[in-house]
Amino acid sequence: MWVTDHCLRTWNRINVITAGKQPQPQWLSADAAEAHCLAGASIWEWASSGGDAEPDVVMACVGDVPTLETLAAVDLLRTAFADLRVRVVNVVDLMTLQSPSMHPHGFTDDVFDQLFTADRPVIFAYHGYPYLIHRLTYRRRNHTNFHVHGFREEGTTTTPFDMTVMNEIDRFHLAIAALKRIPRLEGRTAEAIAALEGRLSQHHDYVREHGEDMPEIQNWHWPS
Repeated sequence: MWVTDHCLRTWNRINVITAGKQPQPQWLSADAAEAHCLAGASIWEWASSGGDAEPDVVMACVGDVPTLETLAAVDLLRTAFADLRVRVVNVVDLMTLQSPSMHPHGFTDDVFDQLFTADRPVIFAYHGYPYLIHRLTYRRRNHTNFHVHGFREEGTTTTPFDMTVMNEIDRFHLAIAALKRIPRLEGRTAEAIAALEGRLSQHHDYVREHGEDMPEIQNWHWPS
C-alpha cells in the first residue's frame, strides 16, 4: 500500500508497479514496512543474530523469492551453528547501493558500511543478473567481499524451487556460500556443507520423481 500511495503522490517521473499473483509472506508490519521502504534498505533485526556485535556474515537480499530463500538459508545456518552471528539486510531500492555522487538515493559510505560492514563476507541474493549489484557497489570499501547470487539464465519447465536451485539462489547454495567464507568457522564446516549438498541431491531426486517440491520446501516458514 505504501508503494502505491508513494507512486500516486509523486510527479515528473515514471513509476512502475509490478505485482505478483501468488500469496506472499508478510515479513514486516505496515509501519515497519513503510519505514523500511523510506530507508531503501535496512537491517532486519528480528531475523539477525549476535546483537550489536560485528556479524560473521551478512546475508543480503533483493526481491520476494531471494528474500524467502535468504531467510531460509539463515534458518539453516543458525540451526547448524547456534553461535553464528548473522546479519540480514533487505534492500528495496537498488540505487541506495550506489555512491551518493552517482545517484541521489545513494547511501554515504558510513551508512553503507553500517549495513554491510567494511570487511565481512556478504552473500547477496538478487532476482536479476549478478553483475548489476557488482556495478552498483564497485566503489564501496567492502566490494571485494560481495558474493552475488542471481539469474544465470538457467531454467526449464520445472518446479519453482528447482528454478532457484538451477540459478543457485536457493537456501542450500546460499548457506553453503556463507559457510565457505566465514573465517571463524574454518575447519568446522565440512559436515554441515556435506549435509546441505545431500539435501540438494534429495531435492533433485524428489522433484524428478514427484513433479513438485518437497513438503519441507513448500511448507517452510520462519521459526518464531
